[in-house]
Amino acid sequence: MQGFPDRGGTPDLAQLQSTMHAIELACTSIQMHMNPAAAEATILSLSQSRQPYQACKFILENSQVANARFQAASAIRDAAIREWGYLTSDDKINLISFCLGFVMQHANSPEGYVQAKVSSVAAQLLKRGWLDFTTAEKEAFFNQVNQAVSGIHGVDVQYTGINFLESLVSEFSLSTSSAMGLPREFHEECRKSLEMNYLKTFYCWARDAALSVTNRITESDSAIPEVKACTAALRLMVQILNWDFVCNSSGGATSTSIFQVGGRQASDSPKRSECNLVQPGPAWRDILVTSGHIGWLLNLYSALRQKFSCEGYWLDCPIAVSARKLIVQFCSLTGTIFPSDNAQMHEHHLLQLLSGIIQWIDPPDAVSKAIESGKSESEMLDGCRTLLSIATVATPSIFDQLLKSIRPFGTLTLLSTLMGEVVKILMTNNSEEEAWSWEARDILLDAWTALLVPLDRNGGNELLLPEGKNAAANLFALIVEAELKAAAASAFKDDADSDYLQASISAMDERLSSYALIGRAAIDATIPLLSRLFSERFTRLNQGRGIVDLTETLEELYSLLLITGHVIADEGEGETPLVPNAVQTHFSYVVEADKHPVIILFSSIIRFSEQSLDPEMRQSVFSPRLMEALTCFQLLHTLVRQKHICLHIVALDSWHDLANAFANEKSLLLLNTAHQRSLAQTLVRSASGIRNSESANQYVRDLMGHMARYLVELSSKSDFKVVAQRPDIILSVSCLLERLRGASSASEPRTQKAIYELGFSVMNPVLVLLEVYKHESAVIYLLLKFVVAWVDGQISYLEAQETAVVVNFCMSLLQLYSSHNIGKISLSLSSSLLSEAKTEKYKDLRALLQLLSNLCSKDLVDFSSESIDTQGTNISQVVYFGLHIVTPLISLDLLKYPKLCYDYFSLLSHMLEVYPETVAQLDSESFCRVVASLDFGLHHQDTEIIDMCLRSLRALASYHYGETRAGKAGLGSHATGVTDPSGNLQEGIFSRFLHSLLQLLLFEDYSPDLVSSAADALLPLMLCEQGVYQRLANELIERQSIPALKSRLVNALQSLTGTNQLSTTLDRKNYQIFRKNLNKFLIDVRGFLRTM
Repeated sequence: MQGFPDRGGTPDLAQLQSTMHAIELACTSIQMHMNPAAAEATILSLSQSRQPYQACKFILENSQVANARFQAASAIRDAAIREWGYLTSDDKINLISFCLGFVMQHANSPEGYVQAKVSSVAAQLLKRGWLDFTTAEKEAFFNQVNQAVSGIHGVDVQYTGINFLESLVSEFSLSTSSAMGLPREFHEECRKSLEMNYLKTFYCWARDAALSVTNRITESDSAIPEVKACTAALRLMVQILNWDFVCNSSGGATSTSIFQVGGRQASDSPKRSECNLVQPGPAWRDILVTSGHIGWLLNLYSALRQKFSCEGYWLDCPIAVSARKLIVQFCSLTGTIFPSDNAQMHEHHLLQLLSGIIQWIDPPDAVSKAIESGKSESEMLDGCRTLLSIATVATPSIFDQLLKSIRPFGTLTLLSTLMGEVVKILMTNNSEEEAWSWEARDILLDAWTALLVPLDRNGGNELLLPEGKNAAANLFALIVEAELKAAAASAFKDDADSDYLQASISAMDERLSSYALIGRAAIDATIPLLSRLFSERFTRLNQGRGIVDLTETLEELYSLLLITGHVIADEGEGETPLVPNAVQTHFSYVVEADKHPVIILFSSIIRFSEQSLDPEMRQSVFSPRLMEALTCFQLLHTLVRQKHICLHIVALDSWHDLANAFANEKSLLLLNTAHQRSLAQTLVRSASGIRNSESANQYVRDLMGHMARYLVELSSKSDFKVVAQRPDIILSVSCLLERLRGASSASEPRTQKAIYELGFSVMNPVLVLLEVYKHESAVIYLLLKFVVAWVDGQISYLEAQETAVVVNFCMSLLQLYSSHNIGKISLSLSSSLLSEAKTEKYKDLRALLQLLSNLCSKDLVDFSSESIDTQGTNISQVVYFGLHIVTPLISLDLLKYPKLCYDYFSLLSHMLEVYPETVAQLDSESFCRVVASLDFGLHHQDTEIIDMCLRSLRALASYHYGETRAGKAGLGSHATGVTDPSGNLQEGIFSRFLHSLLQLLLFEDYSPDLVSSAADALLPLMLCEQGVYQRLANELIERQSIPALKSRLVNALQSLTGTNQLSTTLDRKNYQIFRKNLNKFLIDVRGFLRTM
């Protein structure tokens, strides 16, 4: 089905009609579900045929079937992108002109999706030729578009022209661009060029188009076509301001501004709502800030809002939605567009916007009442988004001051009152999860978060003024009241999806983190409030036990514990929470510890947790969720994170009672194993409050020594293998392993000695447990995780002799794990059991990989006084031996588990980059596995995995090339060829991967982000296998049957290695040159090579 059989002759009309009828029939067949496979093959053949442009044009101009026209446009796109390299300049320009002309001529077509497709094709082809077209050629296209957008050809053509610009901007934006099989650098160059030369012009065209129809819209009493054009223009302006601006610097020296230049970096804060900062730079100041543009926009929306005030539907119509989106974006305007020496300009800008939108959200009670009575909530939600945007670009003090010039209160008070109204609605309609109030709450919480997150990495906040603190305190009190009310109401509900009936607290974590920020902003009021509420319910619990139903009180206590935990602790990066700066520094004026508000609150919590030691209380009161809130959520952890508080905590009798019960009482073994680990970590970490190092180590020995001795005694019993399978023994061993893991993860320099002794004392028992419980996957996993945590906490501090002991222990553990085939999976299992077995082994193997990675860290961070070489310990050999043991257990199926796959390739790439010389020492079988792994990773879907494999190949090839140039063996036989386990001779690693990498780059789909890494791997591969590269290049040339393309390919291959002074050295400069050469090579030839 070739629609352009003779480029120089007259098209065969009969053939064109035949092609059109075939495509129409195929489209109809798909719609009717009649032989869809054959129909799809027919449509595909049009796209894949050589130069189908005449047929596609004929279909677009003559077919009465809309879907056929859509497919014809799609075929033009696919064929042109594929054949771009050998289309003439006139062909390219004619294709774009045809598509543009088509959409303009059919501007009033009711088949919008066909119009949108053809417009999109024009935009994609214009981008594909962007770097080739001259400025005059681009201007010719844009003159045509400008005439359309200006409205001189009518409203329909105006709308079509604006839509084309939407498609074009979308194509040039990296986040929405279509795949073209080209390097990322191509897309970057196009994006930068459009931004510098045309984006501002497009915005002005859209603005002028909207201005040209504004009067007609506001004066008309009925729907008119101009509304559609104005909406499209507003939508285009929104899209352009959503652009990820890179040319936003003035190029001059910067100075400090009271506004958040570039926006506040709050990557660690919980965010639920989008707030994209708009940072176009000083070149945009004249059209966005100083031109009166914002005043026109606010007046347009206000006029239409007043005109249609009786029409409830109007708030959700496209022109209203687009106008509000644009207003919200203007609130996010920040950066160098505002002069650093003129803060008043930015403040005036925000005040003008706030004055225009205040009626959307104030007074809050009247607004919420209207919404509850049926009014659309969309305007109110956009009002909340404007507050979020302003909060993101302004400091708390500036944010609060804005409203005071037009209201008797500050913006923080409005934010507090508005959210308070939303919280009240939520208390009334708590079950309606999709209600508008849920979305409003999340947006307003994000506004508070934007204002209150730490402004620097040291945790410093700008303190709120008294009015702001009072607003935060009132809001926090209302939030706590609402949470307690909801908790009490949930006590007797059976709804499994209820927030308060989920066993895990993670579902509420983001919301509670934002609540905590509000609470800390008014910490003077927050801590006493929480203390009072907790004490009241604790008293009620003690007084009512056995007399009244305490279910509601328990739910309230659970909720209070969660809220309190978030207020007094940040989660941090790992398992251990951090004490917020506001809590650490605010009460520094309190001298007496027993009067410190945080100590008072902590004391209440400790007294409450002490009740868990009473078996009767634990059975009647302490549900798993309460223990989760106390331990798993790590409230107790927080006590030991603040140094001056920890000094007092470890001196408390109640703390010693808890530690003694943990060490000696079997009743606490009834807690969940995860709680065992958490409590052990907390108690061991509290040793940091003991001033004397030896006393701190002795505290850890007293706390954990009994458990270590129990494991030693248990594992040395003659009948241990018999009793080990009893459920009570398995539970006991599991709890002890979790305690050991918790203690190991709490290791720090002061207690490192005691924790090393702890792990050393149970080395042999651990190996015995591994032997005895080889069929108990849950126990094996706990055992491995303990060893991983212990090695991680110890390895950097160990002296050479201790390191040798730990390394030998790890070797024994790996050998034992392998010898019992613990990691093997029987293929005879049923599918469900096979899946379960894979999941269990995945967890084991990931732990083993983490263990090997921890051993590797000794070469990177080592605080010991002597080198490990003095004991003959070679970390690289140890880890390679571990890989030799673990790799056979990691099947390709198991590598489909993302986390295991990442850990494996992360370790492998680290080893190959840091210790490539050790690869040469691997036997043939082990080396084959490494090669197979790299081959698997190179074709993985995850670009991060591919990147790690490319780095590995670069490291190996660079090492081998450098060694052989120096007259050494490099990788030896592994480079020339290896024999696989079946006895078949396989080609050398560099020859194999040179072929694979060229195949990937030239013919397969991949992320443009990988081209640089691929270039860095390809250059040393080519240098290692110059003969193989030349053979592959000749094969590519010979396969090309079109003389013009063959000549072009020859020239491109010569340029790849012969331009920009590329040499045969592997230094930084040469890598950069080759990256540039490869990018140009791919742009030149990849399109037509994929048609071969």
